[in-house]
Amino acid sequence: MTTADRRQTGTGHADTQAGRSGGDAVRAGTDAGRGSDGTRRPTATIGPPARFRDLVAAEWIKLWSLRSTWGALGLILLTTVGLAVHASLDSRRQWADWPADRRNLLNPLWDAFPQEAQLFVVLAASSVGAVAIGGEYASGLFRATFAAVPARGSVAAAKLVVLTAATTLLGLVGSATAFGISQAILAGKGGMSVGEPGALRAIVASALLVPLCTLIGAGLGALVRHTAPAIVTAATVLLLLPTAIDEDERWTALIRHAMPVPAWDRLLQPAEPPPWVDVAHRASVGGAWTTYAGWAVLATLVTVLVVRRREP
Repeated sequence: MTTADRRQTGTGHADTQAGRSGGDAVRAGTDAGRGSDGTRRPTATIGPPARFRDLVAAEWIKLWSLRSTWGALGLILLTTVGLAVHASLDSRRQWADWPADRRNLLNPLWDAFPQEAQLFVVLAASSVGAVAIGGEYASGLFRATFAAVPARGSVAAAKLVVLTAATTLLGLVGSATAFGISQAILAGKGGMSVGEPGALRAIVASALLVPLCTLIGAGLGALVRHTAPAIVTAATVLLLLPTAIDEDERWTALIRHAMPVPAWDRLLQPAEPPPWVDVAHRASVGGAWTTYAGWAVLATLVTVLVVRRREP
Protein backbone atom coordinates (compact mmCIF):
# COMPACT_ATOMS: atom_id res chain seq x y z
CA MET A 1 0.00 0.00 0.00
CA THR A 2 1.36 3.38 -0.98
CA THR A 3 1.72 6.32 1.28
CA ALA A 4 -1.23 8.07 -0.37
CA ASP A 5 -3.42 5.01 0.15
CA ARG A 6 -2.51 4.89 3.82
CA ARG A 7 -3.37 8.56 4.18
CA GLN A 8 -6.71 8.06 2.48
CA THR A 9 -7.47 5.04 4.67
CA GLY A 10 -6.56 6.97 7.82
CA THR A 11 -8.81 9.84 6.79
CA GLY A 12 -11.70 7.49 6.14
CA HIS A 13 -11.15 5.80 9.51
CA ALA A 14 -11.20 9.18 11.28
CA ASP A 15 -14.41 10.13 9.49
CA THR A 16 -15.96 6.84 10.56
CA GLN A 17 -14.93 7.43 14.19
CA ALA A 18 -16.33 10.97 14.09
CA GLY A 19 -19.58 9.65 12.69
CA ARG A 20 -19.79 7.06 15.43
CA SER A 21 -19.07 9.70 18.08
CA GLY A 22 -21.74 11.99 16.67
CA GLY A 23 -24.22 9.13 16.57
CA ASP A 24 -23.39 8.19 20.16
CA ALA A 25 -23.91 11.82 21.22
CA VAL A 26 -27.29 11.94 19.50
CA ARG A 27 -28.32 8.67 21.08
CA ALA A 28 -27.08 9.87 24.47
CA GLY A 29 -29.08 13.03 24.10
CA THR A 30 -32.12 11.02 23.11
CA ASP A 31 -31.68 8.58 25.99
CA ALA A 32 -31.25 11.46 28.43
CA GLY A 33 -34.82 12.45 27.69
CA ARG A 34 -36.12 8.96 28.48
CA GLY A 35 -36.71 7.25 31.78
CA SER A 36 -35.53 3.79 32.83
CA ASP A 37 -38.66 2.27 31.29
CA GLY A 38 -37.99 3.90 27.94
CA THR A 39 -40.73 6.52 28.22
CA ARG A 40 -39.88 10.09 27.38
CA ARG A 41 -39.38 12.39 30.34
CA PRO A 42 -40.35 16.08 30.26
CA THR A 43 -37.34 18.29 29.74
CA ALA A 44 -36.82 21.44 31.78
CA THR A 45 -37.55 24.69 30.04
CA ILE A 46 -36.45 28.13 31.10
CA GLY A 47 -39.20 30.70 30.87
CA PRO A 48 -39.33 34.41 31.60
CA PRO A 49 -38.85 35.50 35.23
CA ALA A 50 -41.97 35.60 37.36
CA ARG A 51 -43.67 38.96 37.61
CA PHE A 52 -44.29 40.46 41.03
CA ARG A 53 -48.06 40.29 40.60
CA ASP A 54 -47.70 36.58 39.85
CA LEU A 55 -45.82 36.14 43.10
CA VAL A 56 -48.53 38.06 44.96
CA ALA A 57 -51.22 35.84 43.42
CA ALA A 58 -49.28 32.71 44.39
CA GLU A 59 -48.79 33.92 47.97
CA TRP A 60 -52.48 34.83 48.19
CA ILE A 61 -53.46 31.27 47.24
CA LYS A 62 -50.87 29.86 49.61
CA LEU A 63 -52.13 31.97 52.53
CA TRP A 64 -55.79 31.01 52.18
CA SER A 65 -55.02 27.34 51.56
CA LEU A 66 -54.00 26.99 55.22
CA ARG A 67 -56.75 26.10 57.69
CA SER A 68 -54.80 27.89 60.41
CA THR A 69 -55.22 31.17 58.51
CA TRP A 70 -59.01 30.90 58.52
CA GLY A 71 -59.03 29.91 62.18
CA ALA A 72 -56.69 32.65 63.41
CA LEU A 73 -58.28 35.47 61.41
CA GLY A 74 -61.77 34.29 62.34
CA LEU A 75 -60.84 34.29 66.04
CA ILE A 76 -59.39 37.80 65.72
CA LEU A 77 -62.66 39.10 64.27
CA LEU A 78 -64.87 37.28 66.78
CA THR A 79 -62.76 38.36 69.73
CA THR A 80 -62.60 42.00 68.61
CA VAL A 81 -66.37 42.26 68.29
CA GLY A 82 -67.40 39.83 71.03
CA LEU A 83 -65.37 41.37 73.85
CA ALA A 84 -66.46 44.85 72.80
CA VAL A 85 -70.10 43.78 73.09
CA HIS A 86 -69.43 42.19 76.49
CA ALA A 87 -67.69 45.28 77.87
CA SER A 88 -70.37 47.64 76.56
CA LEU A 89 -73.22 45.57 78.00
CA ASP A 90 -71.45 45.46 81.36
CA SER A 91 -71.03 49.26 81.40
CA ARG A 92 -74.65 49.83 80.42
CA ARG A 93 -75.86 47.48 83.16
CA GLN A 94 -73.86 49.27 85.86
CA TRP A 95 -74.40 52.81 84.58
CA ALA A 96 -77.24 53.61 87.01
CA ASP A 97 -75.15 52.54 90.03
CA TRP A 98 -72.09 54.62 89.19
CA PRO A 99 -71.56 58.03 90.82
CA ALA A 100 -71.28 61.10 88.64
CA ASP A 101 -67.50 61.36 88.93
CA ARG A 102 -67.02 57.83 87.63
CA ARG A 103 -69.37 58.45 84.73
CA ASN A 104 -67.29 61.46 83.78
CA LEU A 105 -64.16 59.34 83.74
CA LEU A 106 -65.71 56.72 81.46
CA ASN A 107 -64.07 56.59 78.04
CA PRO A 108 -66.45 54.77 75.66
CA LEU A 109 -63.47 53.80 73.53
CA TRP A 110 -62.32 51.49 76.31
CA ASP A 111 -65.54 49.52 75.88
CA ALA A 112 -65.26 49.51 72.10
CA PHE A 113 -61.65 48.32 72.26
CA PRO A 114 -61.12 46.63 75.63
CA GLN A 115 -57.57 45.79 76.51
CA GLU A 116 -58.35 42.07 76.84
CA ALA A 117 -59.49 41.95 73.22
CA GLN A 118 -56.50 43.80 71.89
CA LEU A 119 -54.03 41.64 73.81
CA PHE A 120 -55.56 38.57 72.20
CA VAL A 121 -55.43 40.29 68.82
CA VAL A 122 -51.73 41.03 69.31
CA LEU A 123 -50.97 37.40 70.10
CA ALA A 124 -53.11 35.95 67.30
CA ALA A 125 -51.93 38.41 64.63
CA SER A 126 -48.25 37.91 65.45
CA SER A 127 -48.83 34.16 65.31
CA VAL A 128 -50.23 34.48 61.78
CA GLY A 129 -47.05 36.23 60.66
CA ALA A 130 -44.79 33.76 62.46
CA VAL A 131 -46.56 30.78 60.89
CA ALA A 132 -46.46 32.34 57.41
CA ILE A 133 -42.65 32.64 57.46
CA GLY A 134 -41.44 30.17 60.08
CA GLY A 135 -43.76 27.44 58.83
CA GLU A 136 -42.23 27.56 55.35
CA TYR A 137 -38.75 27.28 56.78
CA ALA A 138 -39.73 24.36 59.02
CA SER A 139 -41.57 22.47 56.27
CA GLY A 140 -38.95 23.09 53.59
CA LEU A 141 -41.47 24.80 51.32
CA PHE A 142 -39.14 27.75 50.90
CA ARG A 143 -36.59 25.50 49.16
CA ALA A 144 -39.13 24.51 46.52
CA THR A 145 -40.29 28.12 46.15
CA PHE A 146 -36.77 29.45 45.66
CA ALA A 147 -35.97 26.68 43.19
CA ALA A 148 -38.82 27.98 41.03
CA VAL A 149 -38.27 31.68 41.79
CA PRO A 150 -34.64 32.48 42.73
CA ALA A 151 -35.52 36.12 43.53
CA ARG A 152 -35.88 35.57 47.27
CA GLY A 153 -36.39 39.22 48.12
CA SER A 154 -39.32 39.45 45.72
CA VAL A 155 -40.89 36.33 47.21
CA ALA A 156 -40.58 37.74 50.74
CA ALA A 157 -41.96 41.12 49.65
CA ALA A 158 -44.94 39.45 47.92
CA LYS A 159 -45.69 37.44 51.05
CA LEU A 160 -45.61 40.57 53.21
CA VAL A 161 -47.87 42.44 50.78
CA VAL A 162 -50.44 39.65 50.99
CA LEU A 163 -50.23 39.41 54.79
CA THR A 164 -50.53 43.18 55.19
CA ALA A 165 -53.49 43.47 52.82
CA ALA A 166 -55.44 40.62 54.40
CA THR A 167 -54.86 41.65 58.01
CA THR A 168 -55.46 45.36 57.33
CA LEU A 169 -58.84 44.57 55.81
CA LEU A 170 -59.63 42.30 58.74
CA GLY A 171 -58.56 44.97 61.23
CA LEU A 172 -60.71 47.64 59.61
CA VAL A 173 -63.80 45.40 59.53
CA GLY A 174 -63.31 44.30 63.12
CA SER A 175 -62.59 47.76 64.53
CA ALA A 176 -65.43 49.51 62.70
CA THR A 177 -67.89 46.77 63.69
CA ALA A 178 -66.77 46.77 67.32
CA PHE A 179 -67.06 50.55 67.55
CA GLY A 180 -70.47 50.69 65.88
CA ILE A 181 -72.05 47.94 68.00
CA SER A 182 -70.54 49.13 71.28
CA GLN A 183 -71.68 52.73 70.82
CA ALA A 184 -75.15 51.55 69.85
CA ILE A 185 -75.28 49.63 73.15
CA LEU A 186 -74.01 52.68 75.08
CA ALA A 187 -76.44 55.11 73.44
CA GLY A 188 -77.73 57.41 76.17
CA LYS A 189 -75.25 55.89 78.63
CA GLY A 190 -72.06 57.73 77.77
CA GLY A 191 -71.61 56.61 74.17
CA MET A 192 -69.99 58.67 71.43
CA SER A 193 -70.27 59.12 67.67
CA VAL A 194 -67.55 58.53 65.09
CA GLY A 195 -67.31 62.29 64.50
CA GLU A 196 -66.27 63.10 68.07
CA PRO A 197 -62.59 63.84 68.83
CA GLY A 198 -60.48 60.72 69.14
CA ALA A 199 -63.05 58.24 67.80
CA LEU A 200 -61.73 57.86 64.26
CA ARG A 201 -58.15 57.83 65.53
CA ALA A 202 -58.97 54.94 67.87
CA ILE A 203 -60.66 52.96 65.09
CA VAL A 204 -57.70 53.36 62.76
CA ALA A 205 -55.14 52.63 65.49
CA SER A 206 -56.94 49.44 66.54
CA ALA A 207 -57.30 48.36 62.91
CA LEU A 208 -53.62 48.92 62.07
CA LEU A 209 -52.50 47.08 65.19
CA VAL A 210 -53.46 43.82 63.42
CA PRO A 211 -51.15 44.13 60.36
CA LEU A 212 -48.44 45.71 62.50
CA CYS A 213 -48.27 42.69 64.80
CA THR A 214 -48.48 40.37 61.79
CA LEU A 215 -45.40 42.01 60.27
CA ILE A 216 -43.54 41.77 63.58
CA GLY A 217 -44.42 38.08 63.82
CA ALA A 218 -43.18 37.54 60.26
CA GLY A 219 -39.88 39.23 61.05
CA LEU A 220 -39.38 37.08 64.15
CA GLY A 221 -40.36 33.99 62.14
CA ALA A 222 -37.64 34.80 59.60
CA LEU A 223 -35.07 35.24 62.37
CA VAL A 224 -36.00 32.18 64.45
CA ARG A 225 -37.12 29.98 61.50
CA HIS A 226 -39.39 27.85 63.68
CA THR A 227 -43.05 28.54 64.37
CA ALA A 228 -43.40 27.83 68.10
CA PRO A 229 -40.26 29.72 69.25
CA ALA A 230 -41.23 32.66 67.01
CA ILE A 231 -44.70 32.85 68.59
CA VAL A 232 -43.21 32.74 72.10
CA THR A 233 -40.70 35.44 71.18
CA ALA A 234 -43.46 37.63 69.74
CA ALA A 235 -45.55 37.26 72.89
CA THR A 236 -42.54 38.18 75.01
CA VAL A 237 -41.61 41.25 72.95
CA LEU A 238 -45.12 42.58 72.40
CA LEU A 239 -46.95 41.66 75.61
CA LEU A 240 -44.55 40.86 78.44
CA LEU A 241 -41.74 43.34 77.86
CA PRO A 242 -43.93 46.48 78.15
CA THR A 243 -45.19 45.34 81.57
CA ALA A 244 -41.61 45.08 82.84
CA ILE A 245 -40.82 48.72 82.00
CA ASP A 246 -42.44 51.55 83.93
CA GLU A 247 -42.65 55.27 83.21
CA ASP A 248 -41.06 56.57 86.41
CA GLU A 249 -37.99 57.89 84.60
CA ARG A 250 -37.79 59.71 81.32
CA TRP A 251 -35.54 57.16 79.60
CA THR A 252 -37.66 54.18 80.71
CA ALA A 253 -40.77 56.03 79.58
CA LEU A 254 -39.19 56.57 76.15
CA ILE A 255 -38.43 52.85 75.85
CA ARG A 256 -41.96 51.90 76.81
CA HIS A 257 -43.50 54.45 74.44
CA ALA A 258 -41.45 52.93 71.61
CA MET A 259 -43.40 49.65 71.88
CA PRO A 260 -46.52 48.87 69.82
CA VAL A 261 -49.03 48.07 72.58
CA PRO A 262 -48.30 51.19 74.71
CA ALA A 263 -48.47 53.23 71.50
CA TRP A 264 -51.92 51.78 70.76
CA ASP A 265 -53.02 52.57 74.32
CA ARG A 266 -51.88 56.19 73.89
CA LEU A 267 -53.92 56.57 70.70
CA LEU A 268 -57.05 55.52 72.61
CA GLN A 269 -56.60 58.07 75.39
CA PRO A 270 -58.79 61.19 75.37
CA ALA A 271 -57.41 64.69 75.12
CA GLU A 272 -57.76 65.02 78.89
CA PRO A 273 -55.62 62.17 80.29
CA PRO A 274 -57.01 59.87 82.99
CA PRO A 275 -55.82 60.49 86.57
CA TRP A 276 -53.55 57.44 86.57
CA VAL A 277 -51.52 58.62 83.55
CA ASP A 278 -48.19 60.31 84.28
CA VAL A 279 -48.58 63.56 82.36
CA ALA A 280 -44.89 64.44 82.74
CA HIS A 281 -43.80 61.43 80.68
CA ARG A 282 -46.88 61.07 78.52
CA ALA A 283 -46.24 60.17 74.87
CA SER A 284 -47.58 62.37 72.10
CA VAL A 285 -50.04 61.25 69.44
CA GLY A 286 -47.44 61.86 66.76
CA GLY A 287 -44.93 59.80 68.68
CA ALA A 288 -47.36 56.91 68.90
CA TRP A 289 -47.94 56.96 65.13
CA THR A 290 -44.17 57.10 64.63
CA THR A 291 -43.84 53.98 66.75
CA TYR A 292 -46.34 52.21 64.51
CA ALA A 293 -44.47 53.23 61.36
CA GLY A 294 -41.03 52.44 62.77
CA TRP A 295 -41.93 48.91 63.81
CA ALA A 296 -43.63 48.22 60.47
CA VAL A 297 -40.60 49.37 58.47
CA LEU A 298 -38.16 47.52 60.73
CA ALA A 299 -40.11 44.26 60.58
CA THR A 300 -40.40 44.49 56.79
CA LEU A 301 -36.68 45.13 56.30
CA VAL A 302 -35.69 42.32 58.66
CA THR A 303 -37.95 39.82 56.90
CA VAL A 304 -36.78 40.66 53.38
CA LEU A 305 -33.07 40.85 54.25
CA VAL A 306 -33.04 37.63 56.28
CA VAL A 307 -34.95 35.68 53.63
CA ARG A 308 -32.57 36.97 50.94
CA ARG A 309 -29.35 36.19 52.77
CA ARG A 310 -30.01 32.98 54.72
CA GLU A 311 -30.24 29.60 53.09
CA PRO A 312 -33.61 27.89 53.66
